[in-house]
Amino acid sequence: MLLKDKVAIVTGGGSGVGKAISLRFSREGAHVSIVGRTLAKLTETAGEISKIGTESLAITADVSNANDVSQMVAKTIERFGKIDILVNNAGIAIRKTIFDLTEEDWDEMMNINLKSVFLCCKHVVPLMVKQRQGKIINIASASGHLGHRLGYGATKAGAINFTAALALELAPYGINVNSISPGILDTPMIAKLKSSPELMSKILGCIPYKRLGKPDDIAAVAAFLASDDSDFLVGSDIIADGGLINTFTGY
Repeated sequence: MLLKDKVAIVTGGGSGVGKAISLRFSREGAHVSIVGRTLAKLTETAGEISKIGTESLAITADVSNANDVSQMVAKTIERFGKIDILVNNAGIAIRKTIFDLTEEDWDEMMNINLKSVFLCCKHVVPLMVKQRQGKIINIASASGHLGHRLGYGATKAGAINFTAALALELAPYGINVNSISPGILDTPMIAKLKSSPELMSKILGCIPYKRLGKPDDIAAVAAFLASDDSDFLVGSDIIADGGLINTFTGY
């Protein structure tokens, strides 16, 4: 087991990539605080973790709210006594052009996709510094490397830059900060895209590996970054996209 008796917080942990990461961490022996805004999804994931045999804690929180983040950390410490791993996965995508994207849309993406990364790190890092160890994994996106998806791409580019800068600050304390940039994943976020066979054909034509990514693909990378095997990675962004960004022509 890569993560035996480690304690992790996974934001956006009730569905999609966050759920896959929570379950993978559990199979690797970690206890997980699953954080999100929908209790039913968190409870479902917690039930699956209980069958694996490790412990979990379902926490409803808005991770763009500092008070909620503070409570998230406090509840995790109360239950498990420490925090070894933080996965900043919570995120939303609003697919609009400059003509339709509103200020409210922009602020919502910035708050959930980027401000939450800062807040969660801000509240968890002091605990990791005291421990002189920790793993922080920020889920970015291939869009952060491309001129693609206005607003969303900007938040993910920001997460990649934030990761690199924070990694340099925290490396002397034995804390590793890295990010993962998934490509196009088969999750509810792309449900509308999948409804168009023509569009899906174009998307798959941009992926040399000829399939969409799966949440488990990203969970496998996260398990590596959360383990001792990644100790020498500092500020790295692992692009897990099936080769997408090398051939992307837009869709």
